[in-house]
Amino acid sequence: MSSYGFSKTVAMGFDEAVEKVTDALQREGFGVLTTIDVQATLKKKLGLDTERYLILGACNPQFAHRALEAEPELGLLLPCNAIVYEDKGGEVHVAVLDPVRALSIVDNPALAPIAAEVRERLQRAIENV
Repeated sequence: MSSYGFSKTVAMGFDEAVEKVTDALQREGFGVLTTIDVQATLKKKLGLDTERYLILGACNPQFAHRALEAEPELGLLLPCNAIVYEDKGGEVHVAVLDPVRALSIVDNPALAPIAAEVRERLQRAIENV
């Protein structure tokens, strides 16, 4: 685990992991709004062959609304990112950003309870993959 997220290595294929992360996020009230295929982008833009890597932009509308009401420019830090990637050895990893750590850069105490609730849900999602 990094100091800014929650992660784990999973015993499944990449595509299955993407499906399970998406399902786990959905069970916690998050929808995946964006999918960035880092591998395809690096191939297209730089001609590089890399391992599979997806960034999933997840959003829970209720939490997003509450957070934006408290801090209108918070959209700079949204949505919550989850990643699924394969390392050079073929192992698959899943991770989510810790919203408490991410929102610590914003000097607004009204965000603390929102970040704590989101953290709990995102942690649970990764644990359930």
